[in-house]
Amino acid sequence: MLSFSLLGAVELNQGDKKWTPRGPKVRQLLSLLLVRPSQTVTLDTLVEELWDGSPPRTAVQTIRTHVYNLRTGLEREAGLPGAAGLLVTEPTGYLLRVPPGQGDVDRFRRMVGEGRLHLEKGDAEAAAGVLRRALDLWRGSPLTNVPLGPVLAQHVAHLEEVRIRGLELWVEAGMSLGRHRELIADLRELVAVHTLNEWFHARLIEALHRSGRRGDALNAVQSLRRMLHDELGMEPSAEVRRLQLAVLAEAG
Repeated sequence: MLSFSLLGAVELNQGDKKWTPRGPKVRQLLSLLLVRPSQTVTLDTLVEELWDGSPPRTAVQTIRTHVYNLRTGLEREAGLPGAAGLLVTEPTGYLLRVPPGQGDVDRFRRMVGEGRLHLEKGDAEAAAGVLRRALDLWRGSPLTNVPLGPVLAQHVAHLEEVRIRGLELWVEAGMSLGRHRELIADLRELVAVHTLNEWFHARLIEALHRSGRRGDALNAVQSLRRMLHDELGMEPSAEVRRLQLAVLAEAG
C-alpha cells in the first residue's frame, strides 16, 4: 500500500521500496500535494510556492511539465502503474489521491491525540509510551530534502509547532511518573534548541530541583534570566519565579 513520509526527508513508500523525485521543483510539487492529501492544490498556490511572487510567463506550462515528470516517476520509478489515476488534473489545479491515514503526519497527530487522552484519564504510563512512539516518527526537520517556498515554509512551521506540543505532553507524562532524573538530559537539549520556550526551561528547573540538584536548578534560572534580558529585555515568567522561590525556600 502507498504511504508517505514528510517528517524528515520526503519519501513515497510502496512496500519495501522508497522513492523521491530527483528534481527539486518536482519534489516541491510532490510535497505540496502531500501536505494537502486528496485536496485540490490550485495553480495559483503552485505558482506562489515554486516562484515566490516572481513567476516566469511560462509558469503554467512549466507546472504541467513538472506534473508530467511526476506522473512518469510515480509510474516508472516508484512502481505505481495507476499513477494517472493518483495524480489527477482538476479544473483549478491538481490533486493526489492518497488513502486516509497513510502519511506519517496523520499518524503523529493521531498518536499525540491518544497520548493527550491518556493523560486526561490519569494514565501517564500509557501516555508516555504512545507519545514516545509518536516522536520517534520524526527523522529530522520536515521536508529536509525540499527547497521551501512561502507555502511549504508555513506548513513546516505548523508541523514544528505540532511537534513541540507532542514534546510538551511527553515531558508532562514523564514528570507525572517521577522520571525527573531521566528527563534532565532531554530537557537540556530542548532548551538549547527552543531557547525562548519558557515551559521547557521551567520543566528543566523543576526536574533539577526534584532530583536534589538545587544549585543546578538556580543556575538554570539565572541562565534563562540572562538570555531573556539579552534577547528580549524581559524577565522570566511568574511560573519560573515561583520555581526559583521554591528552590530558595528549600535551600534555606
